Amino acid sequence: MSGFADYEAYDALGLAELVRQRKVAPTELLEAAIERVEARNTTVNAVTMRLDDLARKTIAQGLPAGPFTGVPFPVKDLTASIAGVRMTRGSRFFADTPPPATDSEHVARLKRAGLVIFGRTNTCELGLSLTCEPRLHGPTRNPWDTTRISGGSSGGAAAAVGARMVPIAHASDGFGSIRAPAACCGLVGLKPTRGRNTMAPYTGEGLGGCSTEHAVTLTVRDCAALLDATAGPGAGDPYVAPAPARPFLQEVGAPPGRLRIAWTATPPNGAPVDAEPLRVLRETVRLCSDLGHEVEEATPAIDGAAVVPTFLTLIAANTVVNLASHPSAGRSPRPDEVERVTYATGQKGERLSSADYVRATQAAHRLGRQMAAFHARWDVLLTPGLAMLPPKLGWIDMMLDDVDEYWRRVFAFSPFTVCFNLTGQPAIMLPLGVSAEGLPLAVQCVARYGDEATLFRLAAQLEAARPWIDRAPSVAG
Repeated sequence: MSGFADYEAYDALGLAELVRQRKVAPTELLEAAIERVEARNTTVNAVTMRLDDLARKTIAQGLPAGPFTGVPFPVKDLTASIAGVRMTRGSRFFADTPPPATDSEHVARLKRAGLVIFGRTNTCELGLSLTCEPRLHGPTRNPWDTTRISGGSSGGAAAAVGARMVPIAHASDGFGSIRAPAACCGLVGLKPTRGRNTMAPYTGEGLGGCSTEHAVTLTVRDCAALLDATAGPGAGDPYVAPAPARPFLQEVGAPPGRLRIAWTATPPNGAPVDAEPLRVLRETVRLCSDLGHEVEEATPAIDGAAVVPTFLTLIAANTVVNLASHPSAGRSPRPDEVERVTYATGQKGERLSSADYVRATQAAHRLGRQMAAFHARWDVLLTPGLAMLPPKLGWIDMMLDDVDEYWRRVFAFSPFTVCFNLTGQPAIMLPLGVSAEGLPLAVQCVARYGDEATLFRLAAQLEAARPWIDRAPSVAG
């Protein structure tokens, strides 16, 4: 690579510090990122919309002084509205949707942090999968093994960071869509507390309160600093997360104290868990004990059988509304205009009653109360990141005729993530292990509602004890 040769040696805060010190210019960082997209994107198909000229214009107009000034940043092709830029939502039906006139508040805060938006990343249709294989743009491939999935729905974001095109990328999570891709691609992926990041002005809440925006990152400190830059209520928000005691970045490196840590290998839906994710969980349990924490096996006493059905009711009902939201078509799509699982999930939603939706909302709230009772004793819960290695492309296929089998496969792959979308708790994936084949393996850490601070303190401690920053796939070589 020409240009700024040391680009990949830094996380996002590191690159921004070089800009502050005038050791490198934002234009150099942008060209370094563009060069890597051009060299590596044909292999992984992470970036589906180039915004190079917009990025150059942004830099030329002058960047604000923020924690990430000058850092190139791709934005997911879902939820994040950029003024004047199309958002396809990974769907042929929505690909011609007119661009919004204004930025979402989240995007405005990303810009105020100094990030330079230079493209959109691939996502599955309407975010309805934990893989990223839309018919519109084609599949995103895992940079560690291009025959496997990169995770979803933020699969393009994770592949872009995993392939070291960028150190940080926008992502969102409604049932694991930040955390599953982070686990697949060897990255840090936090789902913040419900209401931590605003969805103003376009949405009050996403997916019945399950969905939230944040990012996938190379380091814990980037994850924390970005949350500092974006967190906080927007005008008219229906609810907000508890305010942190201090900036999240100050928690990174702060002593966590002796935490009470529970761990479980039992997913709510009873799905089997493969040996290698279990091995990395056990290794992490031993590490936490060695670091001085109180660690014990303890599975939360929750209504596990309700988790997946509750989520499926919420997503089916929301899919009905999403499919009817094309601003110019004025109608819902015909079956041949969207992928089969998308259409079938919407059809399930059409058969639901209003009472079904209220019962699902109440079930989600009940799960939240049950997890709150668990956290009266335990500060953190550890689980495997995923139940298996990233499967081969095509297995979690949104063109399956059997929609029930489709969702069974989704939650056989990632049974530990969706519960915490329903409860609203913060949960973070950490790439703490490697499989026998050299693929990343993750552990999920979950804290009580509103307590990202404890997660950042523990995550930084684990990162220091078992650093992962120097592990990179061959596609980044």
